[in-house]
Amino acid sequence: MKQNKIYAVTGGIGSGKSTVMQIIKEAGYATLSCDRIYGELLTDGGFIKGLCDVFGKITDDSGNLDRKKLADIVFDDAAQLNKLNDYTHPRIYNEMFKRAKEVNGICFCEVPLLFESGAESLFNGVIVVIRDEERRIKSVTERDRLPEQDVKKRISKQFDYNSSDFAMYYVIHNDGNLTELERQTKEIINKITKNDVQH
Repeated sequence: MKQNKIYAVTGGIGSGKSTVMQIIKEAGYATLSCDRIYGELLTDGGFIKGLCDVFGKITDDSGNLDRKKLADIVFDDAAQLNKLNDYTHPRIYNEMFKRAKEVNGICFCEVPLLFESGAESLFNGVIVVIRDEERRIKSVTERDRLPEQDVKKRISKQFDYNSSDFAMYYVIHNDGNLTELERQTKEIINKITKNDVQH
């Protein structure tokens, strides 16, 4: 039985990490998404009750989470956002690692706020997707139909990928076309699987 290994895939908003995850999935590897797990947790009664303990009544009349209410509380309020992250991040990671450990072999996890949450050391390795800021802005404005200034604001609040040192991680530069992105992604998968065989 192959040893279980868990790799994080991260990058800023609009960097193309979801596309990288799709390439990895199509190559036949197990993939998990923090965002998807968070979405599932938001329908869990116990998780919602815990959120209400932190933020007060943020449910509708049916007892479902009122996402707009929660978003309004944490929007533009760093202290409240930190409270939300302190509650959600450990629970998302717990669920993700529980699922990843059931995989026989290598599992790749999409973790948007990896560096913000200081969780990089929890993984066997990290793949960082880097993309030119103009391309990121264009990608998000088209995808989410948001005004350019809103996207710039969101990027400015995120981890600074442009001036950080990623020498100890696998890095994908998403500045070409899809073929080039596939080539880089598969090259890194090959390196990871070779390392896995050697150990």
